[in-house]
Amino acid sequence: MGDPSQRLDKWLWYARFFKSRSLATRFVASGKLRVNSETVKKAHHGLKLGDVLTFPKANDIPVVRVEGLGTRRGPASEAQTLYTDLAPPEPRRRKTEDTAAEPSAPSRPKGAGRPTKADRRALDRLRERK
Repeated sequence: MGDPSQRLDKWLWYARFFKSRSLATRFVASGKLRVNSETVKKAHHGLKLGDVLTFPKANDIPVVRVEGLGTRRGPASEAQTLYTDLAPPEPRRRKTEDTAAEPSAPSRPKGAGRPTKADRRALDRLRERK
């Protein structure tokens, strides 16, 4: 019989990468998804355990390895067991670097109204220093 496989669009839906199966089908047909570094345009592509998927999603490019073939679209905790995220973690930025690089903007209490002429001139002087 061979290795078990599952439709690509169905797995993407089970793993909660898309809200509906039809959205997953359309995405696969767009040709933006790669399975084991090969572009796939057919939603019925047989996905097997160990396959690596790469695709753009919002402002991120997830790289995931298939760890399980789902049998239903369950809760998110169950969906996360279907894959392993292979993307490297984003580097943490130090708070001291962020605060030292940008001077803090002058703050006004909420509801204090419009800035006065003196406040506006002070803001203009602050902006000219940059």
